[in-house]
Amino acid sequence: MPTTIRLSPDAEARLDQLAAKTGRTKAFYLRRLIEDNLEDLEDIYLGEQALADFKASGEAAIPHDTLMRELGLDG
Repeated sequence: MPTTIRLSPDAEARLDQLAAKTGRTKAFYLRRLIEDNLEDLEDIYLGEQALADFKASGEAAIPHDTLMRELGLDG
């Protein structure tokens, strides 16, 4: 699927240099960046959203000691 992104002039220049020096396309590097880092971005931003949703719900948190005991991890 074609996608357009805007890069800062510095990032664009760096990407141009990398592509020129290696003989690969800019699209190759952009694809690699996305595919190699998408899972980390999902973890960060979906985790932040889940935390915000939990806080907004007003539910009480389970104390760490209680959770560890309930999971059988209290050693």
